[in-house]
Amino acid sequence: MTATRTFVEAASPHVMNTYGRLPIALSHGQGCRVWDVNGKCYLDALGGIAVNTLGHNHPQLVPALQDQIGKIIHSCNYYHVPNQEALAKKLVELSGMTNVFFCSTGLEANEAALKLARKFGHDKGIDRPEIVVYEKAFHGRSIATLSATSNPKIQAGFGPLVEGFIRVPLNDIAALKAATQDNPNVVAVFFEAIQGEGGVNPMDLDYLRELRTLCDERHWLMMIDEVQCGMGRTGKWFAHQWAGIVPDVMPLAKGLGSGVPVGAVVAGPKAAHIFQPGNHGTTFGGNPLATRAGVETIRIMEEDNLLDNAATVGTYLKKGLETALSAELVSGAVKEIRGLGLMLGIDLSKPCGVLTQRAADAGLLISVTADSVVRLVPPLILTKVEADEIVALLCPLISALLKETP
Repeated sequence: MTATRTFVEAASPHVMNTYGRLPIALSHGQGCRVWDVNGKCYLDALGGIAVNTLGHNHPQLVPALQDQIGKIIHSCNYYHVPNQEALAKKLVELSGMTNVFFCSTGLEANEAALKLARKFGHDKGIDRPEIVVYEKAFHGRSIATLSATSNPKIQAGFGPLVEGFIRVPLNDIAALKAATQDNPNVVAVFFEAIQGEGGVNPMDLDYLRELRTLCDERHWLMMIDEVQCGMGRTGKWFAHQWAGIVPDVMPLAKGLGSGVPVGAVVAGPKAAHIFQPGNHGTTFGGNPLATRAGVETIRIMEEDNLLDNAATVGTYLKKGLETALSAELVSGAVKEIRGLGLMLGIDLSKPCGVLTQRAADAGLLISVTADSVVRLVPPLILTKVEADEIVALLCPLISALLKETP
């Protein structure tokens, strides 16, 4: 008997065509592997874009979520939500900060951070607050976060953008000082510790320290977008902790709930009490199910030492990629392999968008960002054996692509 196969169209006639989807529909997963509706297995090196911290169908997370669903899924924020307090307490402990606002997505978290910065300025008597942002940044697709983002392609067609942003290059403290010189309206600096959509570009640790000092001297808020690079992905809870600094505002999301939508804005003393009742809110943010997912994700990460695993296996994977692509690195066809922990980017000398489909055909899920950077953000449970498999599947595809004539 021949098994029935389901052909999946790249787009649905009833769903808005907002994504360049591959003709794949995933059915279920286990650990770092997922299966499509036709039964094909893939090694997941994308993790739902840095979301599936614990992989798929985790044996401790799933029962905890089932337990919560059997109790209460949603409670509005007219009432206290005990799981919110439990998750907030843990985030405060891990970050060294003081208070948390809960939302549902990274975009919402970043939008809230921008509102915090503006109100911080208004509370100081600044009528038109300005915020420093960075080249190659990505903070979301709302009008405000789109304006803070640095990508003309995704901004096109949505003007006029929101004013009040000063854009500077990465890792150049002199450029930042020049761009803000004698400007009394600057209230905050907003950036990703490691840029994700912009091409996996880390901020230099010395630069982060200099920036912390500058923010203190000028009484600016230091706001670090840890939506993609946070939650243990680099081997520390938050990527900025490699520099030994503490921000004033820190948006989180993606990996915080290991697949359940939950976002947060963690704030320190300088920003924790800017919002008062009526200043900001959300319907779904911080509901009992979402915050239970966050509590359980952190608990499992601690019990299973997943920060150490991210650091160790991430270093192992990076070395494996460098060895397999050594000739291409020497020739310059591969410009650089960069990143930290299990957030890696392979920067090629040519556009490589076709690799997402070619890798999927080979049984590997990846993404391409900034046109020419292969991004790897697998679940933090990845093993060295699975890292070897990523190298074995991906590197021949990269080498073959680089040999193709335009």
